[in-house]
Amino acid sequence: MSNKFQTVQLLTGLLVAGFLFTSCSENADLPPVPSGVQAYSLLGDTLYTPRISSEDFDLHNENLLQAVLDYRIDPEDADVLIWLGRRTAYLGEYREAVRIFTEGIYKHPADPRMYRHRGHRYLTLRMFDMALSDFRNAENLMKNMADRIEPDGLPNSQGIPTSTLKSNVWYHMGLAHYVKGDFHDAIDTYEKALELELSDDMKVALLYWHYMALKREGKDEQAGRIIAPVNEGMEVLENDVYLTLLLVFNGIFDADRLTEQTDDSLHNATLGYGLGNWHFINGREDRAYEIWQNIYDNGEWPAFGFIAAEAELARR
Repeated sequence: MSNKFQTVQLLTGLLVAGFLFTSCSENADLPPVPSGVQAYSLLGDTLYTPRISSEDFDLHNENLLQAVLDYRIDPEDADVLIWLGRRTAYLGEYREAVRIFTEGIYKHPADPRMYRHRGHRYLTLRMFDMALSDFRNAENLMKNMADRIEPDGLPNSQGIPTSTLKSNVWYHMGLAHYVKGDFHDAIDTYEKALELELSDDMKVALLYWHYMALKREGKDEQAGRIIAPVNEGMEVLENDVYLTLLLVFNGIFDADRLTEQTDDSLHNATLGYGLGNWHFINGREDRAYEIWQNIYDNGEWPAFGFIAAEAELARR
């Protein structure tokens, strides 16, 4: 199924449902791009709306149409706006998702979730400073709030959510700092997140990026100390690749066993970036850049592992 067909289906669904944003939603500070383009990479390449398998597209499209209908019933409801933005992003329409969350911010300026989700999509679009601004706004708004479980838009096999609002804000904020090369700020952000009550899934994800930021800052002893408790018995439902990589960093697995690719492109990018980093921190920089270039050439540009590999190539 082509991107063009997907886009036509998406836009047709929105128009049939009578989906119209308020004028404020257009003020999302998005640079103009040609039709079918979402953003430009840090290396200057054009990033088109990603292709989605027909099976995944049918499911996401059905969920999106329901979100549009919910919006028509109550366009002021914060949860409705959030799900509309999330469902739109799952179809690769990240710019449109940013506009939806901008409308959400206009209607619910004190709701940190709006900034958290818009920041996530600014991050996808390589607008890192805009993402950080949103995450800081979310951080300020949630300061005196109790943490809360975030429902999964793409549930795991057990249907159990594994993350919270605060952990997601700091996870994504730390990643934005990391891909900008601001490793010190990334470390500070991850340390705040790791003080929360976390599932093993979220803990593993945070420790993964925290470890690598520490290594980049030359804090090898601290990096080794924070992942020492990581073990094969941790109960992860989603972040098994992060767990496997942390075990590699701990010397538990032979990294050569991890080179076999799976059919999951997201996991491939995540695994590839981590293995590239393993080579990098062990002095094999040429091999690291070779792996990161392979990730970039594979084209799965929305994945965080891809963005991180792209940032490494751009910094070089």
